[in-house]
Amino acid sequence: MWIYDRHRQKGREVNAVAVPGRARLPGGDPLFYRRRILEAMAESIAEVGYANTMVADVVRRARTSKSKFYAEFSDREACLVALLSEANDANLAAVAAAVDAAAPWQTQVRQAVETWFDWAERRRPLTLAWIRDVPALGPSARSLQRMAMERFVELVRTLSDTQELKAIGIQPVPHARAVLLIGGLRELTAHTVEHDQPLAAVTEEAVRSAIALINPAD
Repeated sequence: MWIYDRHRQKGREVNAVAVPGRARLPGGDPLFYRRRILEAMAESIAEVGYANTMVADVVRRARTSKSKFYAEFSDREACLVALLSEANDANLAAVAAAVDAAAPWQTQVRQAVETWFDWAERRRPLTLAWIRDVPALGPSARSLQRMAMERFVELVRTLSDTQELKAIGIQPVPHARAVLLIGGLRELTAHTVEHDQPLAAVTEEAVRSAIALINPAD
């Protein structure tokens, strides 16, 4: 996705076109300023961390105004929550897309777990923000944490609930076990990143553990 995989192209010319119901915005995109602000927040987090990122810094990087910022977000925390929400959506989509339903189930687990860790590694500053900053924030951030957990839990249950798996004796992963799996992956990610280690160093163990949880009898 745009906000996580590239930096804004400074000095790039963008044409303004009319948008029904909105002022003329660059590129004809009614979300143009929101995206630019979120990208600026991501860039600042990558360089100085969220704790050292102020609204003024985001506005400066986005080359916009505080009025534009506050038209989109009530405060700095709301901006971070929106950024992490989009990041979570992108992570979820990447994991779901990586799984080949026609592959052996152990391969499917590997595809999902490797994608999880690769995604977190390539977006390490946002991973650190999840670990260090979100726990200290308000109710909206905690709600985001719960929602993110439940969406990944449901993805695990959905991916494990297929006729092909049932045919070889593997039942859908129970909710509690899916929570254990996602919670374990999160904690392993946090522990590894906090110790400044590459996530590739723990990926294989994570794959083996996930396989054992999904089918304890295997």
